[in-house]
Amino acid sequence: MLERLELEAFLTLAEELHFGRTAERLHVTTSRISQTIKRLERRVGADLFVRNSRSVTLTEVGKQLREDLLPAYEQIGLGIAQAIAFGRGVTIKGVLRVGWSAPWCGNLMVRAAEVFRLRHPESEVEFEIGEVQLCDPLGGMREGRVDVQLTEFPIAEPDITTGRLVFSEPRSLMVPADHPFAFRESVSMEDLADAVLVTLADERIPRYWMDRYFPRRTPSGRPIPQGPATNFWPEVLVHVASGTGVSTVAARAEHFHARPGLTFVPFRDAPPIEYGLMWPTAGRNPLLPPFLEVVEELASAPGP
Repeated sequence: MLERLELEAFLTLAEELHFGRTAERLHVTTSRISQTIKRLERRVGADLFVRNSRSVTLTEVGKQLREDLLPAYEQIGLGIAQAIAFGRGVTIKGVLRVGWSAPWCGNLMVRAAEVFRLRHPESEVEFEIGEVQLCDPLGGMREGRVDVQLTEFPIAEPDITTGRLVFSEPRSLMVPADHPFAFRESVSMEDLADAVLVTLADERIPRYWMDRYFPRRTPSGRPIPQGPATNFWPEVLVHVASGTGVSTVAARAEHFHARPGLTFVPFRDAPPIEYGLMWPTAGRNPLLPPFLEVVEELASAPGP
């Protein structure tokens, strides 16, 4: 029989593929996560993860164990949420339209929608088709297609209200596999002056947001060569893989977008990417407060 920490440590590490982030989510030390996984591997009799200085990946045994355990674990969580909904006896009606900017944001919002539907069965949560596009991060809210969105901070617009920071992610530099940076253990923000940075077609993107994630100068003031301006994330992947340039990304992007031709090198000095909730200031959806409560509850809870 698995102990609770063994179960949560394994499933969280299988999702994060990073011991430090797993420890943060479970509110324990990194060494305790490492010890717990080693103990579980001894019980199983096989390695569950392959570890090296730059990455953590699941073994075939680990993938199978995750596939077997995760549905049961999620069912337990949904059962508890359903009991809470019945206990509160709260009934609200309506439709809430939700958007997000990255797969890891989408994972959280989908889980929040599942819990929200159980607590408020007469309400519905709809998802904006696809991810919010890089070239127009605020358009969905301004056009009335999105009631709440989980995306990158900072956003300081008079018609958009921002909530609390939900989580943050360390940054990496995505480079072609044969790029000189690909063979380093880490890179610095100053190194961007020696690379071509793939950028965005930024007519609808606030300049302060662009300067945070697609800067024109290094911290010391050196100019950063600007590469092709893209509209969609798949274009960024194609440009980098073909050797046209490099791009700053969340470190977690490697888990979702790794492919031949791409290498992800961690930054040692870049500020983290911060993600928060935001919504149109005018005409706030009445379902928004209870949904925000669910998102913040799940974001602060241990486990996947």
